[in-house]
Amino acid sequence: MWLINSSVGRKVVMSLTGLFLILFVTFHVLMNAVALISLDAYEAVCEFLGANWYALVGTAVIAGGAVLHIAFAFWLTMQNRKARGNDAYEVSKRPANVEWASQNMLVLGIIIVCFLGLHLFHFWAKMQLPEAIGDTAAALSGIDALEATFSQLWVLPVYIVGFVALWFHLTHGFWSAFQSIGTTNDKWICRFKCIGFWWATIVVGLFVVEAIYFAWYFDAFAF
Repeated sequence: MWLINSSVGRKVVMSLTGLFLILFVTFHVLMNAVALISLDAYEAVCEFLGANWYALVGTAVIAGGAVLHIAFAFWLTMQNRKARGNDAYEVSKRPANVEWASQNMLVLGIIIVCFLGLHLFHFWAKMQLPEAIGDTAAALSGIDALEATFSQLWVLPVYIVGFVALWFHLTHGFWSAFQSIGTTNDKWICRFKCIGFWWATIVVGLFVVEAIYFAWYFDAFAF
């Protein structure tokens, strides 16, 4: 199959799954923003997106997209390193036209995967998972999960590190995805870079504001 057997096909798969995850990240930050306005409204959203069949299907689709994106990212990285051979171990300066994020996407991706695992443990594992396996008594509400997470002081700096890695990953990944699927030219690549920069900055900036607000609201700074 072309999408698997060729490097171009694998880049297309990684790009499409990346764009799909970009949509999810946008939805996620907007959902969290509801809590800045009203915790009751946020709780209503969480209840709507609980362990209902459509929420579970959506979760499975998102998880599938994330797994494909991560797997193909590692696959392409290993393929590129193998192709470079001994040159991969040579120390050289980064070309002026190559972004720092471009050369460090694997490291950024690993940081994000670790951050994602922590985030899933804090929320999905304590909210949707117990409901899905029938242990509704153990499931936390959206507000309770926020409080249990952000009332701990160490959580905020760890989340901010994850957000910074996400920003670098997104600013490069946004325009790179469109380039890989062949929708760019010399004029549009600059436009996609600009759009990606501002979109990632707004989304990640809002994530940071939300995390700081939750830490303050749930007294993480109280001693």
